[in-house]
Amino acid sequence: MCQTQYPSHINQERRHTDMRIFKILFTVLLAIGCHMGAHASVTYSDLQKLQMTVVAIDRYYVDTVNADKLIDNAINGMLEKLDPHSKYIPKSEVQKMNEPLDGKFEGIGVVFQMMEDTLLVIQTISGGPSEKVGIFAGDRIVYVNDTTIAGVNMQNTDIMKKLRGPKGTSVNVKILRRGVKELIEFKIIRDVIPIYSIDAAYMVDDKIGYIKVNKFSETTLQEFNEAMDKLKAKGMKSLILDLQDNGGGYLKTAVQLASTILPSNKLVVYSEGVSQPRETFTTTGKPSFEKGEVVVLVNESSASASEILSGSIQDWDRGLIVGRRTFGKGLVQKPIPLPDGAQIRLTVAQYFIPSGRCVQRPYKDNLKNYDKDFIERYNRGELMHEDSISFPDSLKYFTLEKKRPVYGGGGIMPDLFVPLDTTKYTKYHRNLAAKNVLNNFVLNYLDNNRSSLEKKYNVKGNEKKKEAGFTEFNRTFAISDNDLKEITDAGEKEKVEFDEEQFKQSKALIKKQVKAMIARDLWNTNEYYQIMNDENPIYLKGVEALKNKALYDRGMSSKEK
Repeated sequence: MCQTQYPSHINQERRHTDMRIFKILFTVLLAIGCHMGAHASVTYSDLQKLQMTVVAIDRYYVDTVNADKLIDNAINGMLEKLDPHSKYIPKSEVQKMNEPLDGKFEGIGVVFQMMEDTLLVIQTISGGPSEKVGIFAGDRIVYVNDTTIAGVNMQNTDIMKKLRGPKGTSVNVKILRRGVKELIEFKIIRDVIPIYSIDAAYMVDDKIGYIKVNKFSETTLQEFNEAMDKLKAKGMKSLILDLQDNGGGYLKTAVQLASTILPSNKLVVYSEGVSQPRETFTTTGKPSFEKGEVVVLVNESSASASEILSGSIQDWDRGLIVGRRTFGKGLVQKPIPLPDGAQIRLTVAQYFIPSGRCVQRPYKDNLKNYDKDFIERYNRGELMHEDSISFPDSLKYFTLEKKRPVYGGGGIMPDLFVPLDTTKYTKYHRNLAAKNVLNNFVLNYLDNNRSSLEKKYNVKGNEKKKEAGFTEFNRTFAISDNDLKEITDAGEKEKVEFDEEQFKQSKALIKKQVKAMIARDLWNTNEYYQIMNDENPIYLKGVEALKNKALYDRGMSSKEK
């Protein structure tokens, strides 16, 4: 290989920098060359040309240049020209991106929020280090290892760095608790904290069970099986699987969940690319829910692994897909580590679901506007009117059992379309939420009423009492008109101008949302979704389909979509 000739005044440090640049660019170009296939090759000349350009800028440019940023920009520039999902991830972001899918991190086990420049504990993780030492929801953490974190405008990320740490290490905190004059000191031994991928699992009625999956992570199958066992023990005969706003995750997890619903040895998905041989994934083992009716809820933010799972269920005619057309991501990314700990995630293949269709929406002729697809769908009326959505006949496929027509090239089209409901959502409501007005009201309300609410609704009782308490809360609790006045007044303080007409339009939604947020704090996200789902048209249509056989059968018919 030809080496760059260094003038005598270039020191050893400069040579190390140049070699680092070369190693990183070599790794990236080699990966991209493989991605382009046998018809494209990266030569030493190509590498040297790019290396010399970066070195020349670093060495001779008129202003000071950050070499690390220069390399990052060069890599980003190459990847963004390929496709919308090939990404460069700096070293500092690699671990953060992997944490949600690994299903755990190490820390003290609290959910917190900054309230009036003070860290307020919203919830302690069940069985976690903070719960074990006696920290409660509503406590305020004032000191961490003798460092004041209250009243000093500290960023959430900086606070997390102080609270998180390796399992087995300790951190000392001082807590301000309502009704206690002195600060309370705790020594917390950090531990592994789970990150859950199941937001909610409950019985809609005596036969219909509901499970909401927010991502496909390392722990999802175990969580899903536990939820299924509990629901089946309560008499579940039909399942609503909610994948709304689920952006994906691990492919293997989507296949595992498909294996609980589809018969054994059924194709779920296969992947293939110019430089990647076909790889096939099929269901394994005996399904735990093979016979009952299934409804899968999706929307425009359901993507990737969500589309694989819902698409395979649709292709095998195993269940009814309800909602709106999904995102349309059918590209496979391979993680490629770089020498400095950074990573690129390079698209190497496409996904194909059992009917043979790829759900990836077009991007080659419109790469710059790829991320604006949601707005374009909205402007075309696709989110409100099913007949605004069209698919070319060239992308028509057929399901494998009933031979129903389905389409590739743009996400999963549901069997029952549910339009976006814009009647309750106003600009005034959005501004209240964006300015944190609703959340701050909930925090203040609970600060003043937590003890009485916990006692009234058996929040800390056994499982049976807690369920009965929530049922009573859901049936009877509502915020008052005085509470609503407090919210609108707080909005005006945050420069959210009161709009009476829009307030009336969103009033019921605001009351429901605040009630759900209070329930989430007192219990968990499970109770939050039990309340908010009553305002979700896709959920309500799914429930209706399972209660109305004619509607379910119509969705599963072979009519053209």
